[in-house]
Amino acid sequence: MPTNTTNTPTRTYDIIAFGDEVPGIFALVSAAREHFRRTNKYPRSLLLFKGNSQLGIGGHLVRGGLSYLDRSVVPADVRSRYGLAVYGDESDIYKEFLKRAGVVQVALDPKKADAVLREMLKEINADILSGIDIASVIKQGQSITGIRLTKGETYMAKTFIDSTVNAELAVYAGVSKLKGFETFGLPNSELSVTLTFEVEGLSVQALKDIEMQYMQFLADSNNADSQNWIHIAAGRDRQRFAELSDPFIKNKDDLSKIAMYAGSDYIDVRSFALSIAYHAFRGTALSLERSSAVLDKANIAILPNGRMSWNALLFDVNADQAEALARNDAKPTPEMLKEMQLLIQWFKSIGATAVIPAPELYIRHAGNVEGAIDPLTGAEMLKGGVPASEALGTFGYHFDIRGGIEGLGARASAKGLGEVKLDPPLFNVGIQHAILKNVPNLAVISPASGFEGYASSAGRIVEFNCAVGQGIGIAATLAMLTNRNLNQISNKEIHDILASTGKLSKIYGQPDAQQEDIARLDNFENALAA
Repeated sequence: MPTNTTNTPTRTYDIIAFGDEVPGIFALVSAAREHFRRTNKYPRSLLLFKGNSQLGIGGHLVRGGLSYLDRSVVPADVRSRYGLAVYGDESDIYKEFLKRAGVVQVALDPKKADAVLREMLKEINADILSGIDIASVIKQGQSITGIRLTKGETYMAKTFIDSTVNAELAVYAGVSKLKGFETFGLPNSELSVTLTFEVEGLSVQALKDIEMQYMQFLADSNNADSQNWIHIAAGRDRQRFAELSDPFIKNKDDLSKIAMYAGSDYIDVRSFALSIAYHAFRGTALSLERSSAVLDKANIAILPNGRMSWNALLFDVNADQAEALARNDAKPTPEMLKEMQLLIQWFKSIGATAVIPAPELYIRHAGNVEGAIDPLTGAEMLKGGVPASEALGTFGYHFDIRGGIEGLGARASAKGLGEVKLDPPLFNVGIQHAILKNVPNLAVISPASGFEGYASSAGRIVEFNCAVGQGIGIAATLAMLTNRNLNQISNKEIHDILASTGKLSKIYGQPDAQQEDIARLDNFENALAA
């Protein structure tokens, strides 16, 4: 191993990916495959990340246990027009990953995901180094040339990819980052974080039966005990009590209308019955603001061997806390683990034999980098994204701010703006929001990319970022082999390569929203940012 003048080991690579979130891994894999296609040899690739690889490779999908995948939302008429499946046409590498991991619709087994990602990295001869921390970043001019770790070793490369939720490498490289939802003028506000968990010992039918019993109990307005449960969950607030009790009263004669829906490999929980039961047990309000932890309506992935993965336990965090959690390898705090112990106790009381929390938190968002070549706003998503002639794929998703953005309503009201409620945008994907003007050989592919306003709510979704990652990977190889910087590669060049290699997915982004909706959101985002 070559050494530098200070006698600490230095290794040199072509591409280094910092963070092991799936989009970053796919960028590394796509770069290597494109390099091999052109030169018949793989580049020198390194995956460098802070987490513990023994707990799995694959960031929040694997160690964070986010098994219920958020899939692209494509309206039925668009599916019919373009001959698309229910979730549209995914990017080529994401499609391959889902197939290799055995995903039927939305349920991803973290164990299978870990195995598949390791296989993909092995196929391109990538090196993997985990459990690390950055001491400093070495730059030549504006470009990154190396990462020095706290243990003393240095890793040099031509191109760097940051897939961390908090753009940690980018920040070390001097890129400025907006805190929290500073793009809305709310630097202290942040999306909630989740500690997912797997439940064993409850069948789908048993869970349905338990929920129905709770719903019947809560629908009985003459039962003092059931009404007390709702009062506890409502935090003794009269208006909140009405909100929580109304669905049970209104559907008393046919509670199946609001009962959980079970698909082939997932369950969508549609009522607050289980949440109310848990919060009554806890004696806390079903409110992030008041309790800092809530059992929300769950998204449940049905996994092999009687396992169910729950995305439901939300924790309230501000921007500084989200950043601190991300810096600390996404480890849950003692308070979060205490809440999980109480949740385990409750689940066992309704028949679960085991409840196993994920080793890491799912952190949805932790700020956004400034200085992207072409920042992406919610209004631009509504307009349909990049032009079809240069698009790398298409993605649709709700402007989903799970747990809410604290202060957004008050700030909007103060500026004379009403609430914005819009259909999910369906937009064409490019890479320019993930590439930086001032650090020419770095891409940030994550919820911390160059998103502004509402864009980060749809832009944080893994499936979208995998399409971006595929494009960034090809761009990295193109930059390397043509002696250019990453930020000199256009969407059109990547589009043409995907088309010529048969890897371009169908393009069907639509400015489906009415012009007044686009203008309204544009005005909303600009006014709040001011």
